Amino acid sequence: MKILLIEDNTEIRENTSEILSLANYEVLSAANGKVGVEMAQREKPDMIVCDIMMPGLDGYGVLHILNKKPETASIPFIFLTAKTERMDIRKGMNLGADDYLTKPFNDIELLDAIETRLRKHSIRSKEYETSAAGLEHFISDAKKVLNLRELCDEKKTKFYKKKNELFTEGDTPRFLFFVQSGSVKIFKSHPDGKELITNLYKASDFFGFEPLLEENNYLDSAVVLEDSEIVLIPKGDFLTLLNDHWDVSASFIALLCKKVSEKEKQLLNLAYNSVRQRTAEALLKLYQLNGGKDKISIAREDLAKIVGTASESVIRILSDFKEEGLIEIETSKIKVLQPAKLEKVVRWNVAR
Repeated sequence: MKILLIEDNTEIRENTSEILSLANYEVLSAANGKVGVEMAQREKPDMIVCDIMMPGLDGYGVLHILNKKPETASIPFIFLTAKTERMDIRKGMNLGADDYLTKPFNDIELLDAIETRLRKHSIRSKEYETSAAGLEHFISDAKKVLNLRELCDEKKTKFYKKKNELFTEGDTPRFLFFVQSGSVKIFKSHPDGKELITNLYKASDFFGFEPLLEENNYLDSAVVLEDSEIVLIPKGDFLTLLNDHWDVSASFIALLCKKVSEKEKQLLNLAYNSVRQRTAEALLKLYQLNGGKDKISIAREDLAKIVGTASESVIRILSDFKEEGLIEIETSKIKVLQPAKLEKVVRWNVAR
């Protein structure tokens, strides 16, 4: 790890550099802010430790300049300062400083601050897979950063049979859900008894976090489409992962947000796309849900709930697709033969 130390006081700079070197860090030293900025841009260190009160370009100026440069903006930054006034600390944090170390400090305080900041930066820069293994890896890293040994220890994996209910409209949310295997449908019920399927979740998808964030009851219902294994993460652990450290929450949000854009797209398509387009899109979604291999087994009524139209309309469109050689129908099962052509229907609305 390469650390850039910017400090105008010769004694402090040499002592601090020696401590860091003894801890096996590669140390670059700069005696003023201007030289420090030049070295940061040239050397791209893993961390910058910088004094605030320096002649010419002070620490605030150094941070401001580096934050303007894409290649240096994400480098973790720790201020060294004898100033402990709240306004001074706030000013540095508003500029983007990651931490403060107040002079005089000892070697333990210095090394702890650096190691903690590097761990937090590491979790922020990682990309975790949206899989059961990726979730476990993220939770393991988050425990280290947050210093919480019991984080997510109460999460549990439950087996649900086909058609089992996970929650219904009006229920109080208590868990974040993660699909380990199987699939789940989310739907809204109309007073006349009709349903609109608003989302489908497959293995490696998170769902159910919106009401946890909004502190509202569920506005829709969730039912498993096939035998499934679902991981239940307690609400308290979910909020800890989001709220305790920006570094952790940024990575967690990246895991969660996979489906948000898909849901927005579905609502837009419902408003503007034809029934033919929406049926093609629903078939493609179910085709992907099955990994593009198996025949799709779904009741015409459920398919109509995904499309957002009457069953009769969906049956007519399916008949058209069959005649065009896009799908094959065997009793209640549908086999997608031409996914590329279905995608073209979604994009171009090739109406009959």
